[in-house]
Amino acid sequence: MRIPQRRSQKFQIREENDYLITPDKLARLKRELEDLEKNQRPKIVEDLVFAREQGDLSENAEYQDAKAKLGRIDSRIFNLKERIKNAQVIEYGSDSSGKVRIGSTVTVMSNDKTRTYQIVGTQESDPSRGMISYRSPLGEALLGHAVGETVVLNRDGQSVAYRITEVA
Repeated sequence: MRIPQRRSQKFQIREENDYLITPDKLARLKRELEDLEKNQRPKIVEDLVFAREQGDLSENAEYQDAKAKLGRIDSRIFNLKERIKNAQVIEYGSDSSGKVRIGSTVTVMSNDKTRTYQIVGTQESDPSRGMISYRSPLGEALLGHAVGETVVLNRDGQSVAYRITEVA
C-alpha cells in the first residue's frame, strides 16, 4: 500500500544540516546576533508598545506591522543562536601532509587559467568570491589531493582537468 504524500512533501530536498563554518563567519554571526538583541529588538518592542497604546488593535496597522517585525527578528535570533550553538569551526590551511581539506585555500590551473578557491562548508559557499563548498563537484574532487596532482572532473559530458599548484 502506498502512503499518500502532500504536494509540498514530494519536492522537499532532504539534506542534513551542515554546521561547518570559518572563524570569520562565526564572528559575523555573533555580531549580527548582538546587534539584533541589543539594538533592533528593543526598538521594535518600543514601537509595539507605542502602537498598542493607540487603541483598537484589530484595525491598527502600525501595531500589526510592529508585531510582524518582532516575529521576524525573534525568528532570526533563534536561527542565529542555533547556528552558533551547533557551529563546527573549521581550521584554515592544509592538513599535516599538505593535502586539501575543508578550510584549505587551493590554487588550480585549468585550460591555461589559474584560479584560487577556498574550500568551505555549504553555509558559506559563494563561487563568485572563490569560496566553494566541499560538497560541490569541484570541492569534493579536490579533497584529499596534494600539490602537483591532477583532478579530472566530468562536466556536461566533457572532462576538465584541474592541476593543483598550491595548497595553503
